[in-house]
Amino acid sequence: MPNAVAREFPQADQEKIAAAVREAEQLTSGEIVPYVVGQSDHYESAEWRGFFIFWCLAFLAMSLLPRLTGAWMRFDALTVAAVTLVAGGAGMLLVRLAPPCRRLFAGKHLMARRVEQRAAEAFIGEEVFATPKRTGILIFLSLLERRVLVIGDAGINSRVGPGAWDGITREVVAAIRAGAPADGLAHAIRSCGALLAGHGVGREASDRDVLPDNLRIRNE
Repeated sequence: MPNAVAREFPQADQEKIAAAVREAEQLTSGEIVPYVVGQSDHYESAEWRGFFIFWCLAFLAMSLLPRLTGAWMRFDALTVAAVTLVAGGAGMLLVRLAPPCRRLFAGKHLMARRVEQRAAEAFIGEEVFATPKRTGILIFLSLLERRVLVIGDAGINSRVGPGAWDGITREVVAAIRAGAPADGLAHAIRSCGALLAGHGVGREASDRDVLPDNLRIRNE
């Protein structure tokens, strides 16, 4: 059974992305590596935050109810413990199963840091640095976090500043939010080719394709 990320990028879309890579690389000596993960971390800390907050809410509710409803409502310690534990477990499960809740409880700063770390691992793992002129470029998508990073090797960074990729990354994020990540990625790849060519990283007769053109998929 295909994994969750592969379902977002069926074979037809993967072929479309590979074709976009080949098209973009006709304009530039840059070699583009598209890479997508389901998430950059499991965010266990977010699940425990969900547990703690729901536990606190349940405890607060059980503490206040006797005062609000009169003396007829009382909870013994065992009941309080059971109800608050169940509420905490429900909060943890909600964070685990609902992506919007996981993003909320993980927080922007933690997600940004984890995406950067995972993208750096992908850059090394896929040997994006292994081009003769150091012109490899990684386009990294992390679907849960809705974040996109473009990482260029030394031959790219010497000519293209980091801010040049901002428009391209925004395009892909917008496509993820719209439920069309494959179309957004294919368009971003073509934009990268044009941007690189415009910054002097043009195609030369001696250039040869070193890195594969296919989309790398990880269900992490």
